[in-house]
Amino acid sequence: MGISRDLFTMGTVPERALLVGAQLKSQRDGWQIEDSLAELGQLAQTAGLEVAGQTWQRVEHFDPATLIGSGKVSELLDLRDDLNFGLVIFDEELSPRQLRNLEKTLGDHVRVMDRTGLILDIFAQHARTHEGQLQVELAQYQYRLPRLTRAWTHLARQAGGGAARGGAAGVGLRGPGETQLEVDRREIGRRIAQIKADLERVRRHRRLHRKQREQAAVPVVAIVGYTNAGKSTLLNALSGADVLVEDKLFATLDPTTRRVTLPSGREVLFSDTVGFIQKLPTDLVAAFRATLEEINEADLLLHVLDVTHRNACQQAETVTGTLADLGAVDRPIIVALNKIDRLSDPALAPSICRDFPNSLPISATAGTGLADLLERIEQILAAGLVYLTVRIPYTRGDLVALFHEYGTVVQESHSARGTRLKGYLSRRWFEQFRPFII
Repeated sequence: MGISRDLFTMGTVPERALLVGAQLKSQRDGWQIEDSLAELGQLAQTAGLEVAGQTWQRVEHFDPATLIGSGKVSELLDLRDDLNFGLVIFDEELSPRQLRNLEKTLGDHVRVMDRTGLILDIFAQHARTHEGQLQVELAQYQYRLPRLTRAWTHLARQAGGGAARGGAAGVGLRGPGETQLEVDRREIGRRIAQIKADLERVRRHRRLHRKQREQAAVPVVAIVGYTNAGKSTLLNALSGADVLVEDKLFATLDPTTRRVTLPSGREVLFSDTVGFIQKLPTDLVAAFRATLEEINEADLLLHVLDVTHRNACQQAETVTGTLADLGAVDRPIIVALNKIDRLSDPALAPSICRDFPNSLPISATAGTGLADLLERIEQILAAGLVYLTVRIPYTRGDLVALFHEYGTVVQESHSARGTRLKGYLSRRWFEQFRPFII
């Protein structure tokens, strides 16, 4: 599965796109429309597009027919001749009605898409594992199902390989009208049901692996953060992994888990999750539920934040909001203020830390602050330990070994009744030792 780079190119020449922004005058979320459009431009470049230009407006309310109103649409028609673009990308999600009206007005030689569609296309390009491909394909179908019009042939080229697998994308693409659209909708519905069933099997398989990790008493640290904040670079620095690192949004998509040894010698698992972004498509969050479950099951969240970004505070709020949507607000969290090596004055780092609770300044590239970060992680994980006094029968030597390997033994003695241990152990193992507590 996946969309090849030449989806947006003509030979070796990238397709030219005009970016269009619209913002309510009443919006108070901290994001300026210029910054949001700059991010949209990065997304476009990641997808292999050439940005021909951009235009925006602030409005009292969004136009239900075209989002931007007839006057602005006329301006787009004038810009088409001057800038020679074949694609218009809106920074806001378009309703099916708005998409149809815009396509009709702009003509057959100009395609229209929105931020959501662009992000879905980028994810389709970057998904490598079978699970990631299924998740992206599901999100694409769910997003595009209500938008089946003339754009259906575009979906056939980019819907994540459905046609190759005999899915809905290969069915009656050039039907005569509404009847054919209904056939297409039914076929897509069947494909969606099939993908959901496949993902449920993946979810059960992941749950089994998670249970095995719990039995091994290996803590899990989930790395979260805004896209391009340096999560993969940090994972590489801590574990010696070779995760792809590029200065692009969503350069890596599929989750990667690596073992990392803490200063005490204790091993933990670090799991790098998909990056967040403002206006993250709802369908994408829902489709990636199985992957994002790792966040909810983690013992600790490590939020990586690009402290040099001009919208660092807004990005942090986006991550916090997405975590809340995922129900992960009760997890302990450390904020790693990354890229301090790029600060004009490194002495600013302590003052920046005061703005973010439980934060540490680091540079994943230079290795600065990583030792302190691991020590802080160990302290927080240790706070999740419980103090136990247990007597283990000699027939359960496996539990004695487990206590020694993953706990901290304060005192040990032996008698005819078994091995008596005092010490600290992770709460996740409490129930296993409950029968032997004295």
